[in-house]
Amino acid sequence: MFKNHLKIAWRNLRKRKVFAFINILGLALGFGCTTLIFLYVSHHLQFDTFHNNADRIYRVVTEEHRDDIEYDAAVPPGFAKAFELDYDYAEKVASFYIRKNWQVNGSDGNEEKRFKEDIAFAEPEFFDILNFPLLEKLGDQTLAEPNTAYITERFAKKMFGDQNALGQTFVLDNNQTISVIGVLKNLPERTLIEASIFPSFKTLKSYDDFVSSGSWGGINSSLMCFTLLRPNQNIAQIENRLVELVTKHRSKSKNVHRYKLQALNDIHFNNKYGGINVNLLWIFSLIGFFLIVVGCINFINISTAQAFTRSKEIGIRKVLGGFRQHLFWQFISETFIISLFAMVVGLVIAAATLPSFNTLFGLDLSIQSLLEFKIIGFIIILLVIVALFAGSYPGILLARILPTLALKGKLTEKDTGGKLTRKILVTAQFTISIVLIVATVIIGKQINYAVNADLGFEKDAIIMIEIPEDIKYVKLKGLKERITKLSGVEKMTACLSSPGASYNNWGTGIKYNNRAEAEEFSISAKLADADYIKTFGLEIIAGRNFFPTDSVTELVVNERLAQKLGLESPDELIGKRIEVNGGDTKGTIVGVVADFHDRNFQRSISPIFIAPYVSGYSNFAIKIQGKNAKSTLAEVEKLWQEVFPKYIYEFTFMDERVAEQYADEQRFLSMSKLFSALAIFISCLGLYGLISFFVAQRKKEIGIRKVLGSKVSDILILFTQDFFKLIFVAGIIASPLAWYFMDNWLQNYQYRIAIDWWIFALAIGSIVLITFVTISYQALKAATANPIKSLRTE
Repeated sequence: MFKNHLKIAWRNLRKRKVFAFINILGLALGFGCTTLIFLYVSHHLQFDTFHNNADRIYRVVTEEHRDDIEYDAAVPPGFAKAFELDYDYAEKVASFYIRKNWQVNGSDGNEEKRFKEDIAFAEPEFFDILNFPLLEKLGDQTLAEPNTAYITERFAKKMFGDQNALGQTFVLDNNQTISVIGVLKNLPERTLIEASIFPSFKTLKSYDDFVSSGSWGGINSSLMCFTLLRPNQNIAQIENRLVELVTKHRSKSKNVHRYKLQALNDIHFNNKYGGINVNLLWIFSLIGFFLIVVGCINFINISTAQAFTRSKEIGIRKVLGGFRQHLFWQFISETFIISLFAMVVGLVIAAATLPSFNTLFGLDLSIQSLLEFKIIGFIIILLVIVALFAGSYPGILLARILPTLALKGKLTEKDTGGKLTRKILVTAQFTISIVLIVATVIIGKQINYAVNADLGFEKDAIIMIEIPEDIKYVKLKGLKERITKLSGVEKMTACLSSPGASYNNWGTGIKYNNRAEAEEFSISAKLADADYIKTFGLEIIAGRNFFPTDSVTELVVNERLAQKLGLESPDELIGKRIEVNGGDTKGTIVGVVADFHDRNFQRSISPIFIAPYVSGYSNFAIKIQGKNAKSTLAEVEKLWQEVFPKYIYEFTFMDERVAEQYADEQRFLSMSKLFSALAIFISCLGLYGLISFFVAQRKKEIGIRKVLGSKVSDILILFTQDFFKLIFVAGIIASPLAWYFMDNWLQNYQYRIAIDWWIFALAIGSIVLITFVTISYQALKAATANPIKSLRTE
């Protein structure tokens, strides 16, 4: 029986090639996009799922309560040891300190090598908590001694070639010589740990006194604490007990800490602590669902519209003994064949576009990913669901046709049914398309606003060069003087970070004008020399810049500080003294600059002070002339290599760094554009199929209308007015939905655009125009045809 159903289904599809093509293409695009989205979502859902005892692994994070709450995925240096010694909740506790892009020097016996790698200083217990297995190890040594390290097999091959890496040495950041005591299996791609070198935590003392000190005075955002809890622990109870550590070690601080236990499976998905925005996964999943639904709607609409033309076939089958269930499964068989073809084409589309998909999202998925069991299982389940969803209603509709009316030719559109359903489904398509267009326009406007708005500082034609940490200031000063003399260099400064940097941010407490108590809020430090303000084009609105000096005696602050202090004018700050960093740094305010965006638009502008602090400089910022930029960059590199021959020279353009802060939003925008276009295209395929059928069905009516004097414009209105009414209804439904979702999305930004009425008008107008163009070809073809030909066929 099933074989017979398939044969008849194949014959019917060959008979209606155009409609079969429209259905297959629409569903194929839905299948292809949904498969890619499933790959993307499953990729993220598999992060750090491979660890043993994953349900008992936690990272300790910090809520910093001042006048508002800041979230940091780090803890004070003294926390890990105190948690281990003062409580009995954990089997293992380990500190973990990440540094990005550190220079490594070594040799494979034939040539000297140097390159940049991500480093993670770790205590021995770290590898008892997380499951990163060792392939080989030097005796029974662990990361208990300074200047020892585990490395990944990838780095071992890269640095030492075919030599046995155990016992080999390399120099870390041109400072300490590190001995390799173990080789780790390459870390999985789906893990929060991205380092390839794991020096012992005791090695850190040679690089960072504060982090290795056991202090409770502050937080370095690169210092994390992982723990493996004992079974059956009450997390809320533990967090309540951790308040004791705040009372014991930070009782006088205005920055009140609250230590929280973050589950391992939450780390990748919690954007408060540096994870991804899990809402994006839901949004992408929903978009994939919509694309499949739009494809199914095409199929249902075209199939129900064809019910009238297939009525005699249904009538004959019923007269010859066909039951309703037989006719229903006959149509399901046709739907299954179309869905199967669409699935195959969709997989080809997914495979062909996978490299571009990887580039867009920074992934490394292979074609083999499409052959994984979970993907095959998902596709099969999706195929069955689509076949049943798309085929059930048309199958029921066809099966209930009365054979007497069908064979007598007295069947009307009312008898076949489905007209109201088609209107509802077409309206749903229009609604989805309008929502996606509105979302795309608003996301694009917000990103353009963030990237192109006046940030309060110059970012164009400025390069940032990282400064070696252990270099004396006199050497830096000499290099700066030489670079400044280059004809292509306009301005230059040595600094901790640029005004809008999302990294190297140092926040500290502040005591203003000899007040007895520190303020409730923190202040961000922009450590820099006296050329910082002119290099970045900051506007001084009160007072003056500080004089060139090597120590902090004078400071410049931003106007946000005056607002936080409740002052009426920035001028009131001039001449006042402030203390920061626990009183270790003091100075007199001599100038106030206009506010600039020191963080991305999701966060408000911080109170800021700018002061010279030579030991804190980690970057050169150089503003170059637009013309002859290439030769200027080459001259800068030459001077750099003369002064720092052991260091790798790298630079980045500052405007690129600013744009990187919105990389996720840019990807989201690209996806919105793509999926909006696909949803509209699939909808247009369905509209084209419907209008082609309606034109063929109403040829006689059109001929009569033309004979009676109807114009071409009258025929066009005849076919378009119903669709325009549906677009109007869709606009009414889509506008509040789109406004609600996009207003919620914009709440993530402290500085955001307004949602203007014209965005909705543009979306609805675009759908009207696209629909008109889609319908016009077939409608004009029918309207300009000779009416004699359509009438004489009767």
